Amino acid sequence: MRKDIEIPVSRDVYVVMVLEWDKEFLARDWNAYLVNNRVTPIEMALVVSKGYDGDKKTTTMRYAFGVVAAKGYEKIEMVTEDVLTLNNEFFVTYYADNKLYEKRFFFEKNSVNQQQLVPIPVLNKDGILGR
Repeated sequence: MRKDIEIPVSRDVYVVMVLEWDKEFLARDWNAYLVNNRVTPIEMALVVSKGYDGDKKTTTMRYAFGVVAAKGYEKIEMVTEDVLTLNNEFFVTYYADNKLYEKRFFFEKNSVNQQQLVPIPVLNKDGILGR
């Protein structure tokens, strides 16, 4: 029955926004990363991202990563300043320990800015953790 269904809780996997210098465009850009702070790798990671605020919406983007190493990370996408004025959502699903995990990470509109930076594990950079 329902009480017999175990829904695993995602821990130590994050979506973060990091402000980085882009050598090609000679500008600072926000980049979204999938961070695996677990001691084991995650497999078949899927990330679906979108931005929205009322009638304004971005295209829904989908990304797949075969394996994200233990204590590793993968760059998801660059996020432009105009998209940061919207609510941004990243829905992550992955396999680990023979179980399927899922979690939604949310960045409220205008919340991604330099005043909110905190140290990010694994990346060894300052960034913003999705809630």
